[in-house]
Amino acid sequence: MRRITGGAFISLDGVIQGPGGPNEDPTGGFDQGGWVFRMGDEDVFETVGSWFAGEYDLLLGRRTYDIFASYWPFVKGEEKPMGEAFTATGKHVLTRGDQTLDWANSHRLSGIEDVGRLKATDGPDLVIQGSSTIYPALLAAGLIDRLSLIIYPITLGKGKRLFGEGTPAGALKMVGHKVTTKGTVIATYEPGGAIPADGDFPPPSTSAAEAERQRRMMEGTW
Repeated sequence: MRRITGGAFISLDGVIQGPGGPNEDPTGGFDQGGWVFRMGDEDVFETVGSWFAGEYDLLLGRRTYDIFASYWPFVKGEEKPMGEAFTATGKHVLTRGDQTLDWANSHRLSGIEDVGRLKATDGPDLVIQGSSTIYPALLAAGLIDRLSLIIYPITLGKGKRLFGEGTPAGALKMVGHKVTTKGTVIATYEPGGAIPADGDFPPPSTSAAEAERQRRMMEGTW
């Protein structure tokens, strides 16, 4: 059984779009590309290195795959070893399309059921990079074992969110945390089951104003 870990750079307002460079993903008018490097924080490198320590495969959405496939096989200099490592490892691409996946060691997954079958096999653990659109379905299917979030002290205002439409309700438990010298929060979570149904709520208001507010909410005029 493989484990699936989501590793993401994220802003305080939940955006993960285009962290690596200005031209990485400007779709939707996003104009803050490269914000991770513009907010440079050397202390995060240890955490990022841990995502790719030992054996691993990549689990990617199609657009993130396109970004990686047009960059990493061609890098030179200091980044070349990482490019070679990404080329050598298995890349499992969750896509509804039929486009060719030309990068070496790339494999198509047509749906969440395919991810479940892959997870049940023997092999390296799977690391998600980018790929915001696949998180809701993976969480709903209970397939993610760990989330490692590097949360930068920045708001981006617009852009693709990590937890988009379709994300199920659920609790998480923190299994690790660190705050860097620049205020970046590195938080690691594992699934924590359902949100408790009961709580120690304060007694509801019995005022006429609250009754009126409730009435307006039911009518859709609040």
